[in-house]
Amino acid sequence: MSTQQPDPQAGAAVKAADRAHVFHSWSAQGLVDPLAVAGAEGSYFWDYDGNRYLDFSSQLVNTNIGHQHPKVVAAVQEQAARLCTIAPGFAVDVRSEAARLIAERTPGDLDKVFFTNGGAEAVENAVRMARLHTGRTKVLSAYRSYHGATAAAINLTGDPRRWPSDTASAGVVHFWGPYLYRSHFHATTEEQECERALAHLEEVVAFEGPQTVAAIILETIVGTAGILVPPAGYLAGVREICDRYGIVFVLDEVMAGFGRTGEWFAADHWRVTPDLLTFAKGVNSGYVPLGGVAISAEIAATFDRRPYPGGLTYSGHPLACASAVATINAMAEEGIVENAARIGESVLGPGLRELAERHPSVGEVRGLGVFWALELVKDRVTREPLVPYNASGEAAAPMGAFAAACKKAGLWPFVNMNRTHVVPPCTVTEAEAKEGLAALDEALTVADRYTV
Repeated sequence: MSTQQPDPQAGAAVKAADRAHVFHSWSAQGLVDPLAVAGAEGSYFWDYDGNRYLDFSSQLVNTNIGHQHPKVVAAVQEQAARLCTIAPGFAVDVRSEAARLIAERTPGDLDKVFFTNGGAEAVENAVRMARLHTGRTKVLSAYRSYHGATAAAINLTGDPRRWPSDTASAGVVHFWGPYLYRSHFHATTEEQECERALAHLEEVVAFEGPQTVAAIILETIVGTAGILVPPAGYLAGVREICDRYGIVFVLDEVMAGFGRTGEWFAADHWRVTPDLLTFAKGVNSGYVPLGGVAISAEIAATFDRRPYPGGLTYSGHPLACASAVATINAMAEEGIVENAARIGESVLGPGLRELAERHPSVGEVRGLGVFWALELVKDRVTREPLVPYNASGEAAAPMGAFAAACKKAGLWPFVNMNRTHVVPPCTVTEAEAKEGLAALDEALTVADRYTV
């Protein structure tokens, strides 16, 4: 693995320039202290001080193919030499090929692709398509969800990042999805949780007026809000509700798609086909911004003679599409989706469950492929979270201490509220996964100090 010699002076200059001019997302600008990154390769990245980190966050759960994959880097370079950019209205080989490769892997008849620059824009356009297709306005989404930070997407989002921007006028209605560990429905089994969650959703539809509901949008596996794997039968039940009332079913696969769960799309685990499927992140591991909506034949036909009122200057950008083509082909040729499934089944799943047996701070382990969460608690019996919901400042100190311990052990974690998400690249090796588990083992001893 190529790393450069430590150069703290260069790192200090990078950080100083950042603090002088860069406005960071989701941050109090005077308190943010970003790590100056010097480089990355595979499952690792490193700073200017010579510290190397095993990336168990995949950055923002998007570097599915790892950092600096040579085939993807080469594809971007080759495309840049041939055609850097062209407007969306032209037919371009690399854009058509990216769409074909995506459509080849999406479930059912989702054979048309509208390209965006990322996941939030994909959600925005999926909602617009659903509303225009149905002539209805309301969209239902789960409280435990994240769909993006643009106008409609942030209103659809259920987690607290919605609160400062919630206009309460975007035609969005939230409902409770299944989450047995903290069941809203007083369920004690997966079957009960599924049955009661579906009954709740159908009741929300009934009380809102089915004729007013354009779409139900779900993350196939809830990502940032907890890596919540739906119980068997739930997604099929939502599909049936949508079919019965003429509601468009949208699956958000921005985080779960392209190998993350050990299948090309998480929907493949339950053999459910939505009407619209949003994607981004893993489609090209974020090497160049890209997202999109995969569209069913019926909804695509709505716009055969009726113009679709939406577009982006960089829709299907050639550099982004080239990186997607190279990513999808490399994933297929190198068995990367299969690797994610194998690592999850044989290393991460068993390893995390073994950690849970030894650490009282671990309340639950859940996940698939390379998409896992440890829910950290103060008390296993009461299931009191290690930190309160949406905690900040001193109240969030236990999770801060845990995260610091991870980094000290050479592991970069993905921490959200009272959870740590175990989300390495889909290319992670067995040795790297075990290295990460060892670092987590060490850091969990810090979390254990805050248990009762």
